[in-house]
Amino acid sequence: MIPEDIINEIKYRNDIETAVSQYVNLKRRGKNLVGLCPFHSEKTPSFTVYPENGSFYCFGCGAGGDVFTFMGLIENLDYIESVKLLAERSGVVLPQDGYDDSMQKLKNTIYDINRDTARFFHSYLMSPDGKWALDYLYGRGLTLKTIKHFGLGAAPDSWDALIKHLKSKGYRESDMIAANVVGKSQRGSLYDRFRKRVMFPIINIRGNIIAFSGRAMPGEDKQGGKYVNTADTPVYKKSANLFGMNFAKNACAERVILVEGNMDVISLHQAGFTNTVAPLGTAFTTEQANLLARYTKEIVLMLDADAAGQKAIKRATELLQNTGLSVRVVVIPDGKDPDEYIKKNGADRFSALLSGAVSDMEYKLLTAAAGIDLASDDGRLKYLAAAAEIIAEDEDIMARDVYIGKMCEKYGVSRTALTAKVEEIRRKNRRIKKQKEITDIIRPKFTKDDINPERRSSPKGTAAEETLIAVLLKHPDLYKKAKSELPPEKMITSLNRRIYEIIIETLDSGRSLDISLFAQRLIPAEIGYLVALQNGDKADKNAEIVLRDCIRVILEEDIISAGGQKDATVEDWAENLKNIIDIKAKGKT
Repeated sequence: MIPEDIINEIKYRNDIETAVSQYVNLKRRGKNLVGLCPFHSEKTPSFTVYPENGSFYCFGCGAGGDVFTFMGLIENLDYIESVKLLAERSGVVLPQDGYDDSMQKLKNTIYDINRDTARFFHSYLMSPDGKWALDYLYGRGLTLKTIKHFGLGAAPDSWDALIKHLKSKGYRESDMIAANVVGKSQRGSLYDRFRKRVMFPIINIRGNIIAFSGRAMPGEDKQGGKYVNTADTPVYKKSANLFGMNFAKNACAERVILVEGNMDVISLHQAGFTNTVAPLGTAFTTEQANLLARYTKEIVLMLDADAAGQKAIKRATELLQNTGLSVRVVVIPDGKDPDEYIKKNGADRFSALLSGAVSDMEYKLLTAAAGIDLASDDGRLKYLAAAAEIIAEDEDIMARDVYIGKMCEKYGVSRTALTAKVEEIRRKNRRIKKQKEITDIIRPKFTKDDINPERRSSPKGTAAEETLIAVLLKHPDLYKKAKSELPPEKMITSLNRRIYEIIIETLDSGRSLDISLFAQRLIPAEIGYLVALQNGDKADKNAEIVLRDCIRVILEEDIISAGGQKDATVEDWAENLKNIIDIKAKGKT
């Protein structure tokens, strides 16, 4: 482990408010700060930073931890890498030994494997044997300069050509598998994952090759699909990266063009639009939105115009706007993709198309009119009803007024009538939202708990465990009482038992409790769970009384479990939770 004094020094020089503010727009709320969570999509801020104890927690998705945890989640780093990054930023020199860097060594090896794999694919593409792939790329309008710029390649029609090449470089089979360029059959034999495909290396913003995407040839057997992509590895998380971002980051200060596919990106870059990126075979994510927000101010969406494309535009728009980015949409004529359009019409026509990009609201209103006969009264009424629903979604009163005015002017409807309709819809939406909030509060979510799945077997005992942990985090001076009366083996759930053992071990050694200590021994989801307990209000008053009640309930549940009695019901849990955390001002037991 890294020495505690080093960890504390790094944290001191990288306070959580400053670190998080580089990625999240925070607003002060009392002594804490809130913002839209960078780890999931939301419209109402549920992400909270607690400067007092150097932690964060999202009430929406459960992410939580300290500054190291945050950097790990936002930058896709493990704990040691997060420490190293923040140490470098703040000028703290880390010791050369004393901590486990095996994961970093594996990552470095995977980077090396990916680099040599990309070179192998590119060499094959440029060889006589790779002419079939090179002809395909030339047929798609790419120049040799562009092919080399993106490091494109081709995988031979072979089950072991890459394996033999990597073995000749001295790489171990286990590392090839970890890089996901080589697979292992049920019989234990190795095979090349990519065979007879045009290969697109995926490069992160630091310039490391982190993954590959392989396209099957037209007319070929597409076993595995048209595209085969690297699965997530220690260096690659497809939801956190964008194709072309390594180049686009240098040209996207004002705006980024977001398209669907790799070929769209490459064709637009070749035509001079080097601020173009694409998702990596998955729906657009919050992580990708946050990545873009670090480099630009505006996003121009150029996605397919079909139903799936419209759905993708809606999702991407919500995620991007949550990061504070401005969003505009381009509708490509005749349903063409950007690659097709620019090849047929050229860069000048494409620039004109970009200039005609419309706002998110305008795009929604345009698509809502599709298939409606606007020449008829019934058609106009149908469209105006749909338009009212769309306008009502906008929280900006001035924007609503502008679009109401445009609709009234264009379709000859009373401004008073359309405004009244919009406000009626907004009132209905507020009622629905409020009812959902109430339902979510009233209905406990006992059916599934990914963090502590053992909760369901004893909801009553688990609630007591959680409250006990919260007490000890806030009042560590009470740990000796807990230790003497409640041995760790009496804890009901294994997660809470591990946390309890860490608490006792830490305090026995004379060290102070700190989230960073837990971050080295728990996974991120468990850290979030712990931070929620730390910052909750379960132990704000009468800590000794609450601790005693918790110990009593846990021991009772242990006896019940040992005696084979039936599990506690949800009602039991609810009643006990009330008794425990509804701390009484008068100190009643």
